[in-house]
Amino acid sequence: RVCQIVSTRAAHLCASSLASVLRQIRDNKRQCVLDTLRLSREQLLEVKRRFSEEMTRGLSKQTHKQASIKMLPTYVRSTPDGSEHGDFLALDLGGSSFRVLLVRVRSGTKRSVDMQQKIYSIPQEIMQGTGEELFNHIVDCIADFLEYMGMKGASLPLGFTFSFPCDQTKLDEYRILLYNLTIYQTMIYIFCFPVLTVLDDEFDLNFVAVVNDTVGTMMTCGYEDPKCEVGLIVGTGTNACYMEEMHNIELVEGDNGRMCVNVEWGAFGENGELEEFCTEFDHLVDACSNYPGKQRYEKMISGMYLGEIVRNVLLDFTAKGLLFRGKVSERLKTRGIFETKFLSQIESDRLAMRQVRSILQHLGLTGSTCDDSVLVKEVCSVVARRAAQLSGAGLAAVVDKIRQNRNLNQLSITVGVDGTLYKTHPHFSAIMQETLRDLAPQCEVTFLKSEDGSGKGAALITAVACRVKNEGQQ
Repeated sequence: RVCQIVSTRAAHLCASSLASVLRQIRDNKRQCVLDTLRLSREQLLEVKRRFSEEMTRGLSKQTHKQASIKMLPTYVRSTPDGSEHGDFLALDLGGSSFRVLLVRVRSGTKRSVDMQQKIYSIPQEIMQGTGEELFNHIVDCIADFLEYMGMKGASLPLGFTFSFPCDQTKLDEYRILLYNLTIYQTMIYIFCFPVLTVLDDEFDLNFVAVVNDTVGTMMTCGYEDPKCEVGLIVGTGTNACYMEEMHNIELVEGDNGRMCVNVEWGAFGENGELEEFCTEFDHLVDACSNYPGKQRYEKMISGMYLGEIVRNVLLDFTAKGLLFRGKVSERLKTRGIFETKFLSQIESDRLAMRQVRSILQHLGLTGSTCDDSVLVKEVCSVVARRAAQLSGAGLAAVVDKIRQNRNLNQLSITVGVDGTLYKTHPHFSAIMQETLRDLAPQCEVTFLKSEDGSGKGAALITAVACRVKNEGQQ
């Protein structure tokens, strides 16, 4: 009897020890995969260094075409100084709708920006129809807005937001970089100039500026804070802009003053600069995208791709038997099913594990365990953290360049920022700012959230352009 008890106890201890060893092996395998998604400080410094090199190559006439970061001149020569005033029309075009805005800018003691707008849908049949139909629809909507505002026949300066990469030749002239546009977006490009011509002729509108939404973000925040000379968007896509010294912009004539440069930083990595920092999951996301090999930096940062990176990690863990007992649901196999908003929801501390379980059930993983939920949350945390750190590394390169341009030992500057990922993820902004402070210690950076950079920003760029023109005439 004693021998039996001792034997049973030994067997239990042996089984317990074996289970513990197996758990440790499983956890080690999980961490080995997750470690490929973690970046060291040395790696982030290297990303910053390579980013800085590409910025310099993008500004140089000799190397501009080969550079992955195009550093596009915007011909915006000044940020708001508070003296801008007048009524301005702004168009925000793209997607399945567009906005027409009347923006009233007031200077002096009653300095303010008041906006009135109408949103017009673009029906599916027009999106899939001819360019002429799209053209006529846009003109009709603008005519409707002017009549609605009682401003038919009024002479107004016009700013036009175009949220795609543009190679500008003047503030009011551009050539779009046509890669990775849908057919509908290409139609917008092809037919927007006839629309603007008709507006000039029919409605007495003075087309002043083509506005990139990132530049609009900087200008909107610049109206609130004169120290704002950088714009940043981290949402579905990501991009940055900043005020560069004219003598560094070799694509534009003139050496005096400054001009805003549209960095188009999402393309960083197209020359292989990020290859050693990419994982098998990044390669999968890139290969399945609409334009493999393009926008490599954006694919590691922006909201359009983070959920897909997480999904691929979860599939890998499941295939290795490290998650969901090795059983994958059909829904989880569906590309795009793991939305980036899930990362924000899962990482919201106040929601604990109930939210994770709810999302997993939505994905058909009804048999998931508490341990599964913990691992899913860790995967989301690691992927979002890397995205925030990469954003911080790029921003560190931008602000450090501004500091060096101005021969300053310490730079104090404000970044105007917009984008759903930055605004809604519970930890993204803090991690990005922490990384920035670490990689650019000589730069004191304040962040100011933008409200309506594409609409209000377009009007403010137009207002600044009119102010500068008037100062030149005087």
